[in-house]
Amino acid sequence: MTTFWVPLQRDVITVHGADARTYLHSQLSQDIASMRVGETRQSLLLQPTGKICGILRVTCLDSETFLLDCDSGTGEAVLVRLNRFKIRVKAELSLGQETWTAVRNAITPVGGAIPAWKGDGSAWDVRGDLSDTSIPQGTQDDYETARICSSWPVMNIDVTESSIPAESGLTDIAVSFSKGCYPGQELVERMDSRSAVAPRQLRYATVEQGTLVGQEVRVEERIGVVTSVCGEHALILMRRA
Repeated sequence: MTTFWVPLQRDVITVHGADARTYLHSQLSQDIASMRVGETRQSLLLQPTGKICGILRVTCLDSETFLLDCDSGTGEAVLVRLNRFKIRVKAELSLGQETWTAVRNAITPVGGAIPAWKGDGSAWDVRGDLSDTSIPQGTQDDYETARICSSWPVMNIDVTESSIPAESGLTDIAVSFSKGCYPGQELVERMDSRSAVAPRQLRYATVEQGTLVGQEVRVEERIGVVTSVCGEHALILMRRA
């Protein structure tokens, strides 16, 4: 697979203040308290019911400043949810939109970039323009194919506000099971402790050319609904067997 880059629109929320670290740690599914300056971690923001509000990547810029980036168009809901519980907290939150550079199918780490998706070394994002001119620009189909094959969901497309973490396939990378309490933790911990399987699970599968989003398909005797598709590659919300 050829390494390529594409422009990537991201919503970004800057959280700054003396209580930024402790507040985010109390609200997100990931361990924020132990993050070092320059470190990046994937996380989920949940409603108290355990439903997903946002898929976030958290970057520690300095001891009192954190950058949360999320799918374009989802930042407002994340900001509203975070502000809802921000009572007597010394931290300011501001929302913006930025154009980043996504590098995919990478063979080596990309200078100035932070890990993307599941952090396996093949996906990187640069906040701004790419300095390495040797990497060719790809197409949106190239990006979608890489995303789907990596089983990485987009908020409001593959998962929605009615989805639970166990459906998303992200609990292994975006949830800490050793941190303290946060809104929505009860559902996540209960399902994990019981090894419970979600009624629906997002899975990668190959499909016939011409398959459409929203179409019901059968994969290995299981029925599911296509949420994303590019050519023969698809993400499918599979029903529990």
